[in-house]
Amino acid sequence: MDPQIGLAPPELVGWAGRPVLMDTAHQHDDLEINFVAEGGTMLYLFGGTPVEIGPGSVAAFWAAVPHQLVANSVTRAHWVHVPFATFLGWGLPTALVGRLLSGMPLIAPPSAAMASDPANFTQWAADLSSALPERRRILLLEVEARVRRLALDAPQEPALRYSGGDPALRHAVAMVRHIAEHFREPLTVADVAAAARLHPNYAMTHFRKIVRTTVIDYLSRCRLAEGRRLLVTTDLPIAAVAADSGFTSVSRFYAAFTAECGLPPAAYRRQHR
Repeated sequence: MDPQIGLAPPELVGWAGRPVLMDTAHQHDDLEINFVAEGGTMLYLFGGTPVEIGPGSVAAFWAAVPHQLVANSVTRAHWVHVPFATFLGWGLPTALVGRLLSGMPLIAPPSAAMASDPANFTQWAADLSSALPERRRILLLEVEARVRRLALDAPQEPALRYSGGDPALRHAVAMVRHIAEHFREPLTVADVAAAARLHPNYAMTHFRKIVRTTVIDYLSRCRLAEGRRLLVTTDLPIAAVAADSGFTSVSRFYAAFTAECGLPPAAYRRQHR
């Protein structure tokens, strides 16, 4: 997704193929579900955390959190996107919804894989291409059940450390993680560079090489993702949401939020509440 376009609209979609590295971190207001069917692993930078999805694994996450596929040896994977409003309507356990909206993905290890996953993901893609509404209703029931099972199988914490050999990727991971941990605070490019122990100019070269955008743009995306989470999960006034998301003024929050989401914060809250 072009970072200048804004948040991609939610849509119930599914497809399969060989994963392609992302030019930049992107976002869309859906629950995204991945299944690695063949090959090795996919490495995401997800909300500041390197997240690896291995062979046979199923993962689910709230895709409004900035995420980017930066390394891949998978030859075939499946994806399903469930609109955010549909996901909220499932009435999942509060702890599960809170975990997803806090930016923590659900990842089941290969040992928890279901023998029916390859056939199910293939069937769901076929159902989504069908014009029959009943097929889509069945699909959503089955996907909801799979997410509920995934919540039982996924460890409480994803792996947090990237130990690969690419120095640029290691530095980018350190900087993205620092942004994710401190985006609510005033941050400068120098602060982010210091997290990787690099000179700011050199650090930005690594950041652009891997994340394909600027530190300021990525910082704004993290703040906006937190703003969406607070709007949906709390009754905080808009001014408090703006401040708790790291924005220095309500007007800046309104302008950035409306440009990305296509509607102002209050309207977004009404739509999803």
